[in-house]
Amino acid sequence: MERPKLTQAQITKRLYLSRHFFIGAGISLCGCFLWISPATGQALPGPGSIQSNIELRVNDGVEKPQCPETQKLVVTVVNEKKVPLDRQATVKLHDIKRDTQTWDTTAKDSEMLFCNIDFGDYEIDASAVGYLSEHKDLHLTGTVEEREVQLVMHKDPTAVELSAPDDAIPAGARKEAKRAVAALRSAHLKEAQKELAKAYKLAPSNPQINFLYGYLYMQLKDSDKAETYLGQAATLDPRKVQAVTLLGRVQLERKEYEVAQKTLERAVKADSGYWMAHYLLGDAYLKQKDYEKAREQAQLAIDDGKSSGGNVAQLVLGQALVNLGRDQEGIKALKIFLETNQSNTAIPQVKALITQLENRDSGLSSPQNAEPDTDLALAASAPTLPESAWGPPGVDEVKPPVALGAACPFQQVLEGSGERVKQFVDNIAKFSAIEDMVHEQLDKTGNPITKETRKFTYVASITEPQPGFLQTDEYRNLRYGTTDLPDHIVTSGTMTLALIFHPDMRDNFEMSCEGLGDWHGQSAWLVHFRQRDDKPNRFAEYYVGAEHYPMNMKGRAWITTDNLQIVHIDAELVNPLPRMAVQHQIAEYGPVHFQKKDLDLWLPQNVDTFMELNRHYYYRRHTYDHYMLFAVDSMEKSGLFKSGDKSPVIKNALPIAPMKNP
Repeated sequence: MERPKLTQAQITKRLYLSRHFFIGAGISLCGCFLWISPATGQALPGPGSIQSNIELRVNDGVEKPQCPETQKLVVTVVNEKKVPLDRQATVKLHDIKRDTQTWDTTAKDSEMLFCNIDFGDYEIDASAVGYLSEHKDLHLTGTVEEREVQLVMHKDPTAVELSAPDDAIPAGARKEAKRAVAALRSAHLKEAQKELAKAYKLAPSNPQINFLYGYLYMQLKDSDKAETYLGQAATLDPRKVQAVTLLGRVQLERKEYEVAQKTLERAVKADSGYWMAHYLLGDAYLKQKDYEKAREQAQLAIDDGKSSGGNVAQLVLGQALVNLGRDQEGIKALKIFLETNQSNTAIPQVKALITQLENRDSGLSSPQNAEPDTDLALAASAPTLPESAWGPPGVDEVKPPVALGAACPFQQVLEGSGERVKQFVDNIAKFSAIEDMVHEQLDKTGNPITKETRKFTYVASITEPQPGFLQTDEYRNLRYGTTDLPDHIVTSGTMTLALIFHPDMRDNFEMSCEGLGDWHGQSAWLVHFRQRDDKPNRFAEYYVGAEHYPMNMKGRAWITTDNLQIVHIDAELVNPLPRMAVQHQIAEYGPVHFQKKDLDLWLPQNVDTFMELNRHYYYRRHTYDHYMLFAVDSMEKSGLFKSGDKSPVIKNALPIAPMKNP
């Protein structure tokens, strides 16, 4: 097949990204690029890894379309008493047939309306601060009645109670404190921080306000400030057991085990019936290898927490018993934890621990320390927030589970994945594809305001004009040029996100192997990356008028253990940029088989991009299919390989010792 002949007017072409040609070998590529006039928003030309003719056209006045009775779905979120929640809940609707997900948050009446919902099978997941996540399978046929769904949320026994009696806060700061609590319950952390700043200014010595401030900084993962404010709250009111217990939790997270022990001993003295204090004190003893005291505290937590979910303490009890040589009792306790906490995020790690213990007891593996790499007690009881309504959680907010005891052959993973990326560079110029684009402008709760679709013929090439410097060009046939693109936003270069792992690029990033994980049932190494502070950014830039800013990226890649192919990348900005608060990309790669050549090429499948620009929210998906090869005469030189072929660089990608996947 010959390369499609496009006229100059039809070509949307990427310009150079890097203006630093004098800096060593590197790759001139990027996942997103912006060039905006600061005065008018009019698109301006400029250097970049993708087409940079961008302007923001925000349709604030667009009215939402009417929703017919036969195409709407109303979801109501209530508590155990069937009363609407007193806080905002986030609901995710998964259309199984189309494999699409829609996010939204409930209104004041705890209801949410989804429109354009056809017949078929759906999954509904809801989350809210202080409640356990709720899941419901839904099959829609033809009746209107079935389109009104009620989800009953159950209190999370590990949740922190944020409310306090009115007399706990001075009257002058009470209004701000209540607003802060409402914001915290709905995971609006910026709003909560704003209200707490006002309340703290009015009453800096109030223990409840200091407690709320400490909780806020826990959610913001700022352990220094969390410890400061919780410590102040505990000093101002030593009887405030939640503040003392949370202080002990922060100290456990900071691995200050002896200090945490003393703090949590104060907590159980302040309220001997508060099971969470016993639970965390048991964990503190566990970390200091005082297993008998850990067992005692875990049992107290179970006895005191029977009516409020103390079964989570079976996790500490099980670990303590195992380390006391009582394996069967310990395994039994861990299995009780699994049975009574089925939605807990620590389940994969606990299952892996049980398997390790059972294999050890049956002689299938050599004796080894039964203590897991992570603190399971903290993982199982972390105060959680609902996922973002309009975008995915941050890369570092949720760490995927990994198998216990799996040593990562990090250097081999880097070298093997680098070879695969080099093959990708060789292959990319040898195909064309049909590119489908879905573009949505969202409101702040994730509800689409507008939705547009486009279809293009897509052609790309990567060349090496000088050793170690790669230049990428992308071509699309655009009917009216960039004015035909939704909101005049051009996104190109997103499919090349994997080139972060190219041998000429990866030294610009800090990389670490987080362990052996899972991607859709396939074992994969999890590699975290982050733009290095001591290296220039030559991967992505962002322009505002005459100013330009490096787009420092961080993220995580899933790299298969059998052939070291990158199958999934989740990446985002390290820090917000002017006018761009969020830029989050999720790219998936997979094999595409070309039957005539009996050839597999590893190519992009789809790329999702979430952007917050000038306080407006956008979601865009690029899907690539109908791949066609150009004429290829030298398969061997290009690094292409036939189905079933394996590269010798990856034959020892897995550790020698067998292991269980999470």
